[in-house]
Amino acid sequence: MNRTYLKLTLDLDFTLIAITAPLRDYVLCHKINNQLGIELERVEEHEVYLNADEAPLAFSKYCYFIEDRELEYYILANRNPDGFLVPEMSRVDFFMIIRDFIDEEDLEFVLSGLNKLPDIQVAARIDPHKLKSRENLVI
Repeated sequence: MNRTYLKLTLDLDFTLIAITAPLRDYVLCHKINNQLGIELERVEEHEVYLNADEAPLAFSKYCYFIEDRELEYYILANRNPDGFLVPEMSRVDFFMIIRDFIDEEDLEFVLSGLNKLPDIQVAARIDPHKLKSRENLVI
C-alpha cells in the first residue's frame, strides 16, 4: 500500500522584534504610535492552543496596515495570566511582527525609534526560525 505524506511548512516570512517593556499593551502601542507615526489599533485577540485538550490562550493583538506598501505591523503580547505565547522567551513582554518586505533602512528606523522610548528596556530583532515555539507567532 502506497503512503502519501503531507509536509507542512510554516510561513515565517516576517521580521520579528522582541520588546521588553513593563507597560500595559495599550500604553505601549500609544507610545509606539507617537514615536513612529503609525496607528496601531486593537484587533481580535491572537488565540493559541498550547495543549490540544485545553482551551486556547488569548493574547492581545494590535495591527496597523499600510495599503500602498502592503506592509503590516502587529504587536502581540507574550504574557497571559495562564502562560506565554513563546515560553522560551519568557523575559520578553511583546513581539512586533512586520509582515511583507521592509528594507534595512526602514527596519533600522523602527528599531532605533523603539529603543529611544524610555519605557522600553530593549527592542531587538530576532530570527523566528530559531524559536522552538515559532508556530505560535503565525498570524
